[in-house]
Amino acid sequence: MRQINRVAVLGAGVMGATIAAHLANAALDVLLLDMVPRELSGDEQAADLTLDSPQVRNRIARTGLEGLLTMKPAPFYLKEYASQIEVGNFDDDLSRLKEYDWVIEVVVEHLPIKQSLFGKLLPHLAPGTILSTNTSGLSVNAMAEGLPLEVRKNFLVTHFFNPPRYMRLLEIVPCRETDPAVIKGMADFISRRLGKGIVYAKDTPNFIANRIGVYAIYKGIEHMMAMGMTVEEVDAVAGPATARPKSAAFRTADLVGIDTLIHVGNNSYQQLPEDDEREVFKVPDFMTQMVDKGLLGNKSKGGFYRKEQVDGKRQIFYYDYTRGEFAPAVKPKFASLAAVKLIDDPVQKVKMVVDGQDKAAEYAWKNLRDTLIYTVKRIPEIADDVINIDNAMKWGFNWEIGPFEMLDAIGVANFVKRAASDGVAVPEILRKVERFYRFNESGQREYFDLQAGEYRPLPLKAGQINLQVLKKSGAVVEKSAGCTTLDLGDGVFALEFHSKMNALSGDILAMTHKAIRRAETEGAGLVIGNQGVNFSVGANLMLLAVAMAEGAYEDIDMMVRAFQKATMAIKYAKVPVVAAPHQMALGGGCEFCLHAAAINAYAETYMGLVEIGVGLLPAGGGTKEMCLRAVALAGKYGTDVSPFIFKHFQQIGMAKVSMGAAELPGMGYMREGDGISMDLDRLIADAKQKVLALAVNYRPKRPLANLPAPGRSVAASIKSQLWNMQMGGFATAYEAEMGGVIASIICGGDVPAGTPISEDYLLQLEREGFLRLCGNRKTAERIQHMLKTGKPLRN
Repeated sequence: MRQINRVAVLGAGVMGATIAAHLANAALDVLLLDMVPRELSGDEQAADLTLDSPQVRNRIARTGLEGLLTMKPAPFYLKEYASQIEVGNFDDDLSRLKEYDWVIEVVVEHLPIKQSLFGKLLPHLAPGTILSTNTSGLSVNAMAEGLPLEVRKNFLVTHFFNPPRYMRLLEIVPCRETDPAVIKGMADFISRRLGKGIVYAKDTPNFIANRIGVYAIYKGIEHMMAMGMTVEEVDAVAGPATARPKSAAFRTADLVGIDTLIHVGNNSYQQLPEDDEREVFKVPDFMTQMVDKGLLGNKSKGGFYRKEQVDGKRQIFYYDYTRGEFAPAVKPKFASLAAVKLIDDPVQKVKMVVDGQDKAAEYAWKNLRDTLIYTVKRIPEIADDVINIDNAMKWGFNWEIGPFEMLDAIGVANFVKRAASDGVAVPEILRKVERFYRFNESGQREYFDLQAGEYRPLPLKAGQINLQVLKKSGAVVEKSAGCTTLDLGDGVFALEFHSKMNALSGDILAMTHKAIRRAETEGAGLVIGNQGVNFSVGANLMLLAVAMAEGAYEDIDMMVRAFQKATMAIKYAKVPVVAAPHQMALGGGCEFCLHAAAINAYAETYMGLVEIGVGLLPAGGGTKEMCLRAVALAGKYGTDVSPFIFKHFQQIGMAKVSMGAAELPGMGYMREGDGISMDLDRLIADAKQKVLALAVNYRPKRPLANLPAPGRSVAASIKSQLWNMQMGGFATAYEAEMGGVIASIICGGDVPAGTPISEDYLLQLEREGFLRLCGNRKTAERIQHMLKTGKPLRN
């Protein structure tokens, strides 16, 4: 397959424009086209433009591009990536398609319109150009009927999920004539370059994820109405408690649009006459009435939920479908859900909830029972195996575990027995399989092939490193409750966190030293990374809260020293240590990364020094490190250190978190030579390769001394601004105090500018400042609030 460098996107609506943005994120050159307007806008008339004016003819595509710059969540990693997108129109610019390697159609979901566009663009496609459609459910073979055979060989569905930057799933659906080499080549390119998780679907209505996900929602509505539950009660069950996203069922509906959910339901009902559960997709009357009232979800500021200001405070209301009006949200409580609130393991959560004895547990069981049975019956109709279905639901609907993994969690035999006791028929195959996933004797993970009736090896991408598989195959070197040291091969070791939320505690700090010593004596280097939901949310606050409550400040001092020793061991290891953060890398997790020889981050990495949110400061070397980096930048450019200090202070003081790895260099958290991986599956492998590259000529660092302190005058300038903010009512006295402590440390203490200071001295300042803030009653309140709610306390 030809190399892909230039991509044309046909259709500049929300989906087309956001696909174009993500292609630009991947450093591809993009052409975004749409229709020519049929009439002038008021502004165009006032500017004496005509329908022949280029700015008018390209207006629709240009508006789509401009909308990306203000869209939330941000579709671009960095706004300047918009410069990689050119705009044009279907009438003037289709001839340019011969210059492009991949053409993606993203126009309205109506077969005749798509076929008409294909007819117009065919003369302009170069031989070998990939042509794909982003349809969410139309037949790929019906679209291919009017295409020449040579084009059909390169034609397929590439179904992005919305929003394309953030949703990992991409469904590939070939037509009958699609060249297998094209399927494989596109899957590899889209996975590696765009970071997508690929699933292979069949040419059936709504493919995989929407078929199962929408069934689960509609069947859930059926059970909700039968059991007399509210949408709020259902969402309490259908969210994290049962290993599904916080948006659960009805917040998801509000997110995608209730009109869209109705469209998918109607499409399923009309296109699936042979489906034994076709009636489930019939749209309830109350949903039709909601759309008639203009309640479409988030895009109309109201759907199943609505936010209003009541007595100056924001209040959430839910839609009471029995009365056709909104009611105040009450945050329903169920014992079965409370029991799993502090449990991270999705397998354990699902099993515990469905085994519960209250109404929530009954609903969870009934909805999952019917959804899982429906899913089993869809093989081989919508996909060939359990892997594609499980991945589709995890990547497209953000389920923590897929349907077949849920069956394993509940226990297949238990599931069959309980369903039978309900009088519900189950597919015969469920009586013949013990579980759908297992590890064989050699540590290889296998899945049960429903069509073949046997276990087969779970395939891995070329170069992919799966830590769970490694652990089962004997790669564990040393293990504690919160972390494991693994042998990645080729002399590279890995330090993997697996504590609750990957919070950093004493055993992880101790294992950090052991892992580094192991790499120094037996290998080439170390990767710090894991394959949990997040890299690390920071230090374990519970231990600190207990010590503060007991007034054990000597113990706190020891904790901070231990953390600093661990990060300094990372920085001054005799071999390269590479951090591989993904998703959240906050507080102490960020500090671990800052001290690594290099960072290889996943593109969606949200990193920041956020300690001030609980009334503390980065004392694991984070404040020290940002002082050092400011001094280094000033020295590099031969300029005043103040602007760099101000910027780094502001990031710490405002607990700024990157909105992606691309922002980290600008924040000073990533440096030249650090890398970004688009494909999460390849993150650990990419970090390993970076270790090996650095190891060839690695020169260990030495602790820094004789650094010119920014000095008390710079700190005074920051404190003056804090005082002004306090006097203006923009900061409290407590916030000004916290800011003052951080300012003193990041400026090198109460010394004149240029005074020689050392790294160890800055660490001492961190410890003193940290202990001072720990003694403040409001800090204790903030920590307790964070532990209770998971959110920082807002003054």
